[in-house]
Amino acid sequence: MRAHLKKKPIQVYIEPQQYLMLEVLSRKKGMSKAAIIRYGIDKFLKELPVEEDPALGIMGLGSSRKGDLSEKHDKYIARHAGAKR
Repeated sequence: MRAHLKKKPIQVYIEPQQYLMLEVLSRKKGMSKAAIIRYGIDKFLKELPVEEDPALGIMGLGSSRKGDLSEKHDKYIARHAGAKR
């Protein structure tokens, strides 16, 4: 989990049977319903095929004008982070 990031509220409607199962799981696992739902979302996202990964949509959005960015990205990130200090 990313506990350091602020959680965003969301409202969803679930089926009555889903709610009952969520209640049972919450008691059995000693977890909040919200934690179980977040766990389920994480599990779903981890099982996505690579070609469906939403993060792939950001590729190619910008231009660094650096021909070796994919090979030397750590070097560029370190240089940028050091310059901000």
